[in-house]
Amino acid sequence: MGEPLARPAVDTFDSRTERIGGDTGGLICVSVAFFVPTVESAEHVLTSGTAIPSMTEALFLRSDEVADLATPAEYVDAVREAYRQRGEGAPAEPRTKLIREDPAGMFTGYAAVLPETGAMGGYMYSAGFGAGDAWFVTPLFDADTGEPLAIVDGASMNPFKTGAAGAVGIDALARGDATELAIIGSGAQARGQLKAAVTVREFDRVRVYSPTPANREAFAEETTDAVDPAVEPVESAAAAVDGADVVVTATNASEPVLADADVEPGTHVTAMGQYTPGKNELEPETIARARYVPDLRERATQDAGSFLAALEAELIDEDHVHAELGEVVAGVEPGRTGPEEVTVFDSGGTGIETTAGAYLLYRRARKAGRGTEIDFAPASEALTGK
Repeated sequence: MGEPLARPAVDTFDSRTERIGGDTGGLICVSVAFFVPTVESAEHVLTSGTAIPSMTEALFLRSDEVADLATPAEYVDAVREAYRQRGEGAPAEPRTKLIREDPAGMFTGYAAVLPETGAMGGYMYSAGFGAGDAWFVTPLFDADTGEPLAIVDGASMNPFKTGAAGAVGIDALARGDATELAIIGSGAQARGQLKAAVTVREFDRVRVYSPTPANREAFAEETTDAVDPAVEPVESAAAAVDGADVVVTATNASEPVLADADVEPGTHVTAMGQYTPGKNELEPETIARARYVPDLRERATQDAGSFLAALEAELIDEDHVHAELGEVVAGVEPGRTGPEEVTVFDSGGTGIETTAGAYLLYRRARKAGRGTEIDFAPASEALTGK
């Protein structure tokens, strides 16, 4: 994403446009609308006693407006840079999750600050409840001024930013000579993981397993034009991981989808399908013998089901967390230490990849003239109690 431009002493239209990567092209495309006083406006304030509010403009971006603004490789680059910042101390926290039993649903959120990118934000989303669906609201702020930049409908972004996090894990932890990829799962998240994974390694073979034959066949057919080589549907998880150098699990399973005996020495596993205690995709024995790297250290003991299952089985202790992904990306901690080592990246979703992806889309949308301007009143003027 390049080095961020320094904020100038005077924040003008031209300097702000340069900073956000916009191209004026004769059109106003800045994030903040500044109120410029005139003689007439000053007289109005003096005579009426009513201050004219200086509104802050942000963009509302619909999901369809951002769906085509970035490639999987561009998401991966943005997310890798974000994790590097996290590894060097950028703030981020695991999700907060609120559960309602009737109607059954989850309301959750997480956030991160990316100082060098110049953005902060995250997700707030609901899933389930009476509608039986999900909505992803992505607020985005300027990390320097604190001003709101955008509210993004994050649905179309979700598989790509999550897939990018998985690919950064592969790039940081898998063997450099990895040539075979196994995907366990056939939904939208599995598609996002596949499209991102092939940008960081040159795979000769890709296999997919889903317990529903029609789903794995459809997955292979739908991704034929998106990735090279063509995806092979197989009849079991064991067949998918046989000979695989990289395995990605992207399921809604409550029990392990991989037998530990099928995970060969030297394999890297990205597990991203579960972030609930009591639900796990990997057997405790796999976690115990792996170099275990979560997205956030605190999340391992909060909702990383596979890690918690290994703890409960007394196969590991809390010190089994080797490092956060960001620490490996930043070079603060080593990644893989040998060709026979099993590595696991446990991805449960964070504000790191969400903020990175949303800011990438925001900049592209500004340049393309997409989105709807919405006004926010600064608290200094609107928070009056009157």
